[in-house]
Amino acid sequence: MTMWVFGYGSLLWNPGFDVAEEVMATLPGWSRSFCMRSIHHRGSEAEPGLVLALDAAPGAACAGVALRVAPGTEDATLAYLRERELISSAYLEKMLDITLDGGRAVTAVTYVIDPDHVQYCGGLPLEEQAQIIAHAHGGRGPNRDYLFNTAQHLNALGVADPDLDWLARRVAAISV
Repeated sequence: MTMWVFGYGSLLWNPGFDVAEEVMATLPGWSRSFCMRSIHHRGSEAEPGLVLALDAAPGAACAGVALRVAPGTEDATLAYLRERELISSAYLEKMLDITLDGGRAVTAVTYVIDPDHVQYCGGLPLEEQAQIIAHAHGGRGPNRDYLFNTAQHLNALGVADPDLDWLARRVAAISV
């Protein structure tokens, strides 16, 4: 059975599994934002960073990439993703319908925020997000690197995300 994964943040530039095909895709009803406090990868419990998550938003749509998992590696990929994405259970693993460029619909493993989790922080002002991202550091490095990599890859894919672009400019200015 073909397995797809929806990438909207770090999976764009660091999937960490064998990808057989990469296709631009849209996920309706969800919005990408820095709405999750990171206490492992991009921050600590003492000084949390911020990472992207999908927040339910009726009428919204998130542009990203559908990653088709290499045949025969589905079980290993799912185990890897669960270890990576479910480290603190702030993300929920869902099978959601996405639309590939060209109109074909597929179901993809998608990680969305649990709005009832203590790490959820939706609605933070952009300036507050920038200050947190500019200073936080976690097990996978500076929080700002996560932002810069994601913004750069979205731009390279032709995906407009004005909030991420503003944050990248602001964090770069703060970090000087």
